[in-house]
Order: sequence, then structure tokens, then C-alpha cells
Amino acid sequence: MKILSVEGGRPLEGSIRVQGSKNSVLPIMAASLLAGGETVIRNCPDLSDVDVSVRILRHLGCAVRREGGAIAVDPRGMDRSDIPDCLMREMRSSVVFMGAILARTGFARLSYPGGCELGPRPIDLHLSALRELGAEIDETGGRIICRAARLKGGMVRLATPSVGATENAMLAASRAEGETLIFNPAREPEIADLQDFLRKLGTDVSGAGGPVISVRGGGPTGGAEHTVIPDRIVAATWLCAACSAGGRVELTGCIPEHFESVTEAVEALGAEVKRGADSVSVRVKRPLRAIRPVSTAPYPGFPTDAQPPLMAAALRAAGTTVFVENIFENRYGCVEELKRMGADVRVSGRTAIVCGVPSLHGASVRATDLRGGAALAVAALGAEGMSEIHGAAHILRGYERPDEALKLLGANAFLS
Repeated sequence: MKILSVEGGRPLEGSIRVQGSKNSVLPIMAASLLAGGETVIRNCPDLSDVDVSVRILRHLGCAVRREGGAIAVDPRGMDRSDIPDCLMREMRSSVVFMGAILARTGFARLSYPGGCELGPRPIDLHLSALRELGAEIDETGGRIICRAARLKGGMVRLATPSVGATENAMLAASRAEGETLIFNPAREPEIADLQDFLRKLGTDVSGAGGPVISVRGGGPTGGAEHTVIPDRIVAATWLCAACSAGGRVELTGCIPEHFESVTEAVEALGAEVKRGADSVSVRVKRPLRAIRPVSTAPYPGFPTDAQPPLMAAALRAAGTTVFVENIFENRYGCVEELKRMGADVRVSGRTAIVCGVPSLHGASVRATDLRGGAALAVAALGAEGMSEIHGAAHILRGYERPDEALKLLGANAFLS
């Protein structure tokens, strides 16, 4: 089992470049199945979830090679339409391959996705979107079998703006006959990044970031090259880390407007923030103060993935901060572990009440999901003494070499 050890009590100081977006690179890797030649995806973070996607592509028959921060995918040798259960269980985002495989081959067989245990993540929106495009879907024995001799454009109306369902609808529609309109789509920046990539593959798609996405299907025009956007959640995490530890941190290679809701929250905590065209600098002095209630919501609201790190940053803020989680019912899985460090947090349903404490102490804790693990690391930076975060493999799903990143900022951290 991986263990991330973090010593607290040291203010952070330095500059760090924000890695490529995990939530962007995964659907783009799935979309590479639709290319007519080799695709080169740049700014790919070195993450275990990316490794799983590489294994899925290779299982499907694609040639995949990695050179530093770039991944090249040649889908022309694709000769399978299934994803083994062992790969599906490793990553919640694996379901996004469904729309691409179906669009490419007219058939897809997979099981329900695994990954972090954040509560039920029904994929009914994914399936209903594909049915609107002409797919026949059979769910039996934990398996999902999709068939479509010919996908046709249609009207896809999402009951909630699901990121994954929006992506699957876009991927399937990109090879459907005619126009598809996706109403109430997710508006996250990662959707716009997928749109940009699909355009490079010859798909006529527009509307990402707005209330309706239009997709006109068409065949692949060859390969493409694409650079993945920076990871806004990682950027948000480093802002929260600076609040917890104190000090001065500069984030470079980021898109500040993508995580503005988090920047505003850390400013409210008491941090001094300066925004550049592609950078954010934060300076933190004690004491921090509690902030008004934080409610998670689809973009451009406060991101659910940034809620645990912000909660960790608020543990020593004077006063009481209330968090309301509206996306995942089990997002507070890290709370009991934070209490081991001396945190005062009470949870009732979807609400968590954080009462600031004067100090935290290092402890042996366990990560049970990706962002909860990041929250434990953020809290450990502001605690007295050494903390050991067991189950750090969860953190490696979304943060590229987190121990080295923390060392760049002057922290004492190591992975074992």
C-alpha cells in the first residue's frame, strides 16, 4: 500500500506549474478511437487513471506510446469492442469509452465502472442519451451491451448536467448521421476541450459552455495533435495547501478563470491573491477566518472536487464554516480521518460544519478516495509533526508525483 508522508509546520514557498487536466485527458483519449490516423495528445499528466486508459486502448487493439508528457494513439488496428471488468473497476471515468467504441464499431460491451466510492453514480443518463441516437442497450448480469448498426442524430435532453453523459453523447453523436442537439449539457471547461479535439478530427460541433451543444456527425479526417488544458482542481488544491501551511505560492501554466470560485473562497479565508494571464500567486498569513457557506454546484459553481481540499484549509480558520455537498452524497468520507488530526467537523446529511481549532497534529490516516486523500495532505501541511496518509494510491489517480510537487514548494514529503 502506498503511503504519503507529510510533515507540517513549514510555510510553503515557491512556484509550481499546473499539470494537465485529468478530467480532460481521459475523454480525449477515448475520443482518439474516432480518429482516422495517429493522434498526439500533449500535456498528459502522469497518473494511474491515465495508465488505465492506455491499457484500455491497447486492449482494444490500438497502438499507444508515451513520450514524456505526450501520448500517441493510433486506432487503426482496433479489433475489439469490449472492456474487461478488471479495467472498468479501476476507474470511474472508464464509462466514457462506451460512446466512442459504439460510434466506431456499432457495438460495445462493458461493465459498470469502479473507482472512488463517492456514492451511487447511475449511468442512466449515459444510456438514455445513447438510446436517443438509436442504440439498443441490454443491461444484464452487471454487463452493458450496446448495439447500433447506424447511429442517427437526435435530441438528447439531460435531466442534470452530467459531465460523463455529455461526453458520451458528444462522442457517439460525432459519428451519427445528421445533427444531434444536447440540451442542458455540462458546461465544465473540460467539455470545451473535448469539443476542440473533436473539431480537429473533423466533427462539426459547437455550443460547449452554453445551454445547447450541436454535433453534426462525420467520418474521421485523419489524425490530430492536441494540448490538454491545465487541471483546475489541482490548481485549486495547491491554493488550499498554501492556505493550510501559510507562505507564498505561485501557480504557472494555469487558466485562472477556470477555478475562480475557489480563488474567491481562499481570498475570503484571508489569502492575498494576484491573478495573471496564466498564473495565480497566493500569499497567506495567519490567522485565517471562516467564510460564508460553500455549496457545490455544476460549473461555474463551486466544484465538488475542490470541496474536500477547501474544507481541510478551513480547519484552523477562526469561526465556523458550513459546506453543503450537492453532487456526491459520500463526499465527506475524509472527515473521520481529519478528526484524527484534531479537526472539529460535524456532518449531517449533505452538510458539514467546520469549527476552527487553534492547531492540528500529525496522525496516521487513510485515504479512501482521490479528493479526500488530497484533503488529508492539505490538512497535514498545516498540522504539527508528521502525518502518514495510507492509501495514497487514490491520490496518484489525480495528482502527478505529489511528493515531488510538495518538495518544490519547500515541504518535507515523501512517498513510500
